[in-house]
Amino acid sequence: MAICDVCGNDYDNAFKITQAGKTLTFDSFECAIQAMAPRCAHCQCHVIGHGVEAGGAVYCCAHCAKHSGVKGVSDRAA
Repeated sequence: MAICDVCGNDYDNAFKITQAGKTLTFDSFECAIQAMAPRCAHCQCHVIGHGVEAGGAVYCCAHCAKHSGVKGVSDRAA
């Protein structure tokens, strides 16, 4: 069994994710998100989709990017 790096659960179906050369063990996607997903530069929620990147920052949506002064972004294609 393997121990989750976030919650410490010793779980027989744990999995590992490697990001930027660092490998962590998780017992659930929820723990993986807590440890590895970036946070929105505006509202601080975890960005688990594509999000919006601008000026070196990651935002969960165009709305948050606009609130931070990013121009020309939209959540929907025209």
